[in-house]
Amino acid sequence: MRIQPTYFTLLLGVFLLCVNVGFSQSSKQKELEARRVELRKEIQKINALVSTNKDKKKSELTLIEELNYKVSVQRNLIKVTNQQANLLTREINNNQKQISQYRDELTSLKANYAKMIERSYKNKNKQSRIMFLLSSSNFKQAYKRVQYLNQYAEFQKEQGEIIKAKTKELQAANTLLLKQKEQKKKLIAENKQIQKDLEQEMKQHEIIMQSINSNLAKYTAEVKAKQQEADRIDREIDKIIKAEIAKSNKKAGKTKSTSTSNFALTAEAKALAKDFLGNKGKLPWPVEKGVVKVRYGDQPSPIDASIRIKSSGVRISTEKGAKVRAIFNGEVMRIIQQKRSNPVVLVRHGNYISVYYNLGKVYVKPGDKVTTKQDIGEVFTNPNNGETVLKFSIYKDNHTQNPAAWIYKM
Repeated sequence: MRIQPTYFTLLLGVFLLCVNVGFSQSSKQKELEARRVELRKEIQKINALVSTNKDKKKSELTLIEELNYKVSVQRNLIKVTNQQANLLTREINNNQKQISQYRDELTSLKANYAKMIERSYKNKNKQSRIMFLLSSSNFKQAYKRVQYLNQYAEFQKEQGEIIKAKTKELQAANTLLLKQKEQKKKLIAENKQIQKDLEQEMKQHEIIMQSINSNLAKYTAEVKAKQQEADRIDREIDKIIKAEIAKSNKKAGKTKSTSTSNFALTAEAKALAKDFLGNKGKLPWPVEKGVVKVRYGDQPSPIDASIRIKSSGVRISTEKGAKVRAIFNGEVMRIIQQKRSNPVVLVRHGNYISVYYNLGKVYVKPGDKVTTKQDIGEVFTNPNNGETVLKFSIYKDNHTQNPAAWIYKM
């Protein structure tokens, strides 16, 4: 007659479920905290860049771009901080409920223990035990009765010890969560300060937009002129890439009837392209420090949503004298140098190409082999407003890619 610990099994199962949920929530907390730290660093970088050029007179367009980006980061930080605080609240409440439940169960167990001890005390004398054994119909039944009593006593003892141990673990977890409650207070205080800063930024944004709207035609023309210049350079790059693709196909002996929209790769180039693809999402930034002011793709102008900006890459605001780094091993395919724009360097990585615009200095020449993070030039700094902005693009054959999908934490 063996005891079936169904109650204990159920209790342990509930505890393990709670532990698993706790681990999941802790993992989410770590994820949110990491994101919060990243956003705070991003704001610090923005403030540092703005502070560096505070003595320069910037155009309203530049100021609005900076404000828009900073406001978006601040809003994300507020959102993440709120999520952290809410998750902490849920963790604390759930844990306190579990501790209360286990305390009630432990009280019930102690009551059962008391009854068991009382019964055991009454049955401790030899005569009672002998009578219990003699009342058995046979020796086998007597043996099983003794075994049952021993198992029952051992089970009760183990059950009580395990429940008490688990309760201590939960109490320790609650102590930790109470500390996190203090963290929650700090998060709330931080959020209030961020919101206060955001309100100030929005007031400044409103003032600048009033100035822009008073002469909107002028600024609209400026935005369109910048877009036309960007489109012109993109067309030149597209022409160069197509010419290189045709050249590679001709060298490989492909005829015009064969599709020539992709590079014909040698075994070495295929291996390089495979390595480049294998590092997707892990490639280094093209500058050591910087923030993305304009992202990839079609997007509204910061001064007028009806005006669309088409960005073939990203624009990264960085510090004066910032070195431009190759994001991966490759070969300098071409350097574009035109009168109306600053140098552009194209580096080929198999059938992938990384493009670095607006360089003030160039350290390489076509045909040079470059390695990951090797300096290939320096970003141009506008002497009028102190802006140091690198435009950066990635192509697969002659199709643009979103750099944020390739560069680490962009």
